[in-house]
Amino acid sequence: MTEKLVEINNHNFIIELMYADTKQNMTGKPVYKEIGFGNKALVHKDLWNKLEQLIPWLEEHKRKLKIFDAYRPPLAHEKLREVIPQPGFFAINPATSPHCRATAVDVCLTDENGNELTYPTLVDAYDPDYATEVQQGKSEAFFEYLKKARHDYEDASKEALHNRRELKSLMESIGLKALPHEWWHYELPNGREDDKYPMIK
Repeated sequence: MTEKLVEINNHNFIIELMYADTKQNMTGKPVYKEIGFGNKALVHKDLWNKLEQLIPWLEEHKRKLKIFDAYRPPLAHEKLREVIPQPGFFAINPATSPHCRATAVDVCLTDENGNELTYPTLVDAYDPDYATEVQQGKSEAFFEYLKKARHDYEDASKEALHNRRELKSLMESIGLKALPHEWWHYELPNGREDDKYPMIK
């Protein structure tokens, strides 16, 4: 299956996988690093064929696409679930996650120097205080805050809303699908189909 994976290695894309480090990581565990996977953004070749289409736009607008998560090894998914087992964070079974099929990415746009644009929340709705609570098994307050990550959330600055809409328009223009409740997540429309995109071990 690994022959279907492409490693993103292009200067228009910034690779900072959140689960390879403890910075901006809701679990607080560098799980990708711990299993020897590291900071590699791998995607299914079909997804790369879509993302590659962004390059002219990124160069013209002096933007970069920052990637926080891409292919997630099933072992990493299981370890993330061990840290945060509460429903609503990670799929119970890695086989049901498009990340474990290499058909999804978590992203935001940055300026040409890599500074993240403003959005209603950080990617993954990261907040250090909520992260601490969630790691302690307390998730009620975080899930209330998570409403700000929805695409229909409007109580944010004009700049944040503009950037969220621009990202959505951009990603949909190359044929990717948004999740209603996570402004940063985009995937192949049929990326959860078992026959075409099975889980990659």
